[in-house]
Amino acid sequence: MIPRHYAQEYRQSQLEGAVMDADPHKLVALLLSGACERIRLAEACIERGDQARKGKAIGEACAIVGHLGGSLDHEAGGEIAANLASLYDYVLRRLTEGNLHNDPDALRESLELLGEIDAAWTAIRPACVAAESVGAHA
Repeated sequence: MIPRHYAQEYRQSQLEGAVMDADPHKLVALLLSGACERIRLAEACIERGDQARKGKAIGEACAIVGHLGGSLDHEAGGEIAANLASLYDYVLRRLTEGNLHNDPDALRESLELLGEIDAAWTAIRPACVAAESVGAHA
């Protein structure tokens, strides 16, 4: 039991360090990654029949997705922000259905959608870095 505790503390300190050093773009990437990790955990819990842990993992994933949706800047993001908000709402509904009905397909669909968002978010990273460096030199 004690070694597991130390491993958890180590992972937590690594995460805290990553968050403290992260720019806003990286923070979103960390949130997306965290939501996907929890959905994968929930899938595994359905297979094992671990209802309590499944519910906790899906609850955490929903909280992260809710935070992502709540942090959208609709004024600056316009149509893209509105589309992301709709997509996040849909993912939340599918996660809830997956939880209520032990539906791994709903979880896989949510994971797929968040994976697509993550891939797009990662792809725009070079453009963000380039824009930041131009702004810093102006």
